[in-house]
Amino acid sequence: MAMVINSNDTNMVAAQNYVDSVYKTVVQRNENEYEFLQAVQEIFQSLVPVFAREPKYMESGILERIVEPERLITFRVPWVDDQGKVRVNRGFRVQFNSAIGPYKGGLRFHPSVNASIIKFLGFEQIFKNALTGQAIGGGKGGSDFDPKGKSDGEIMRFTQSFMTELSKYIASDVDVPAGDIGVGAREIGYMFGQYKRLRGNFDAGVLTGKSVGFGGSLARTEATGYGTVYFVEEMLQDKGLSFAGSTVVVSGSGNVSIYAIEKAQEYGAKVVACSDSNGYIYDENGINLDTVKRLKEVERRRISDYVIEHPHAQYVEGSTGIWTIPCDIALPCATQNEIDANSAQILIDNKVKAIGEGANMPSTLEAIDLFLENEVLFAPAKAANAGGVAVSALEMAQNSSRTPWSFEKVDRKLKKIMINIYRNSIKAADEFGEPGNLVIGSNIAGFKRVADAMMMQGVI
Repeated sequence: MAMVINSNDTNMVAAQNYVDSVYKTVVQRNENEYEFLQAVQEIFQSLVPVFAREPKYMESGILERIVEPERLITFRVPWVDDQGKVRVNRGFRVQFNSAIGPYKGGLRFHPSVNASIIKFLGFEQIFKNALTGQAIGGGKGGSDFDPKGKSDGEIMRFTQSFMTELSKYIASDVDVPAGDIGVGAREIGYMFGQYKRLRGNFDAGVLTGKSVGFGGSLARTEATGYGTVYFVEEMLQDKGLSFAGSTVVVSGSGNVSIYAIEKAQEYGAKVVACSDSNGYIYDENGINLDTVKRLKEVERRRISDYVIEHPHAQYVEGSTGIWTIPCDIALPCATQNEIDANSAQILIDNKVKAIGEGANMPSTLEAIDLFLENEVLFAPAKAANAGGVAVSALEMAQNSSRTPWSFEKVDRKLKKIMINIYRNSIKAADEFGEPGNLVIGSNIAGFKRVADAMMMQGVI
């Protein structure tokens, strides 16, 4: 991913020095925020040729401004468990950039949530949202609350407390949260009900990922997984390849993973493995998606139970081992940094042809470098997993017009958006001297849209 700078190219040297200087300041201000610094480093290095060609961005301090959140909110979330004990969690919302629209980004409920993770997700969201071509800015939020093992009553009481504080900072034209890890239609429903009770009005556009019965969009559940496959298929076809006839490994077993599996299978792939946080299953005959859907979406059971119904399959403790399974296409759809340099090298040694990131930042910087150096087709998260937020924005459009759309209409729009993201990313990579590099191309395409809007709005 790193670019070689010719010392005789004065503009490139000046641009590199500028980027290095700003990054040094970011490190000093955000010490020990590893995930955030990783996301910043990956994007910053891609932008050197942009600053070399268009120094107006340096002169206007765009980089210094875009890396600093417009607002970072932290708050206490007290709630009462089923035993009557008072519990306290920490809530977050980062409103990172509103240059092209209201803040937009999911809420994550997971014990790992902290300021660094929320800032990394929010920073990525700026560029991901810009790539969709829609009028949505970047934001993210969540809590270190763990919904696993909690009753519906406990989840309702927690989400109501969480929304009581969050409601002070959101509205349909200000900040529109959605779901993420640990936050599905149930959690969104409880939060929407609390918001409605607090505000005394039915503001359908304040949250996305709602149930269809009160303003949700068809195809929203499928959107991120489908979108990842649409993007990767376009990337493959440019090289004369396809999902058809390919062996695929998908990490995770949540919404993104399930619907990536579904669409990959529709395209003729054989998906042989998926996982959860405890371990992974390998089914050489191809994953039975109906079983996975029932286990995870209906019965809320562990993926290990798959082998009870399919005893020919194997279950292995430890989810990272999934990348030792030989495959043509790997779709990391679980969580950040799940593919490190070691796992990347194993995939490369096993002749993987393409990586499509369905999760947020699932590959480390070292892993990405290895994929690019070994000419593995690589679809980065901020481009490949933009389908979820794209359909969230389509849900906002339906809410504004009070007009629900069919599944087929939403899916057609989603596919078109994902193809456009791919084409715009390839075009930007070519334009700035990195042909085929979708990491650099998507970063530049997203950055320029936001940066140009910031330039036109003055120093704010």
